[in-house]
Amino acid sequence: MDIVTSSIAQGLLWSVMAIGVYLTFRILDIADMTAEGSFPLGAAITAHAIVTGVGPIAATLMGFAGGAAAGAVSGFLTTKLHIPDLLTGILTMTGLYSVNLFIMGKANISLIGTVKTVFNLVDSGDATTTGIIIGAIVVAIVIGILVFFFHTEMGLAAAAVGNNQNMAAANGINNDAMKIIIYMLSNGLIALSGSLMAQTNGYADLSMGIGTIVIALAAIIISEILLRSVPLWARLLMIIVGAVIYRLIIAVVLDLGVDPNYLRFFYALMLTIFLSLPLLKKKLQLMTIRHGNRRQARIVQAQMQAAKTDSMRTHAGDQQKEV
Repeated sequence: MDIVTSSIAQGLLWSVMAIGVYLTFRILDIADMTAEGSFPLGAAITAHAIVTGVGPIAATLMGFAGGAAAGAVSGFLTTKLHIPDLLTGILTMTGLYSVNLFIMGKANISLIGTVKTVFNLVDSGDATTTGIIIGAIVVAIVIGILVFFFHTEMGLAAAAVGNNQNMAAANGINNDAMKIIIYMLSNGLIALSGSLMAQTNGYADLSMGIGTIVIALAAIIISEILLRSVPLWARLLMIIVGAVIYRLIIAVVLDLGVDPNYLRFFYALMLTIFLSLPLLKKKLQLMTIRHGNRRQARIVQAQMQAAKTDSMRTHAGDQQKEV
């Protein structure tokens, strides 16, 4: 039971990052590598702000703003300088390593002790329960804002750019501006997740962003396997479920005694499996259809053969009567 509750608490916080990655991955069809830099950026800004006396909520919002700024940089590079999407993410991610180091002044910042975080604002008596409460509140706010945004004129324009850029441009939509907005929203949410993870773990570290894109994509793929072709709010909810399932799988793997040093191998392995599942499902459906078609063809062939035999018998009977 402890594994389940801790997985829910961790999954809720990671799902904010997965939702951020979803915006660029599914709307713009880009696997934005900026995530690996903006995640620790949010953690670095928030941790530094908290230890210097800034309130936890304000520090968390500062982390979100820092991630949005990183997204604006990536959006500018890909739209204005026409640098390829993948290379843009790598460039921003590489530059953010030095930015994060500059903000923290060292490789990591500890938040353990007398420092107050957002998780101290709720007194539930249990760290896991507090994590679930804070995570649920943040996720509800994020989903509510995103659903509202994508029903506004600007949100619909951003979605239209993702669906068909040429058609969007023909309707007077500024494609570059909409892309930059999506980049900013995406990386802002990723940094927000990093901010929350730093506060719940009790530290911010330069290397905490490694593998975040893999975790996010795994949660997205799991959610799409579970449920497809649903409204936006339902898709975002399923991403949360996907993140929780992913964290639960990792918790079970660790509980089985697997060395944590090999954990990233399981990250990559699980993502490979989840990415291949839709293809395997489609092939299985094709095999089922082909098997059904062959069976139907054999039935039709047998019916035709039976009809031919009856016809021959009837013809033979008619000949005997004439004789």
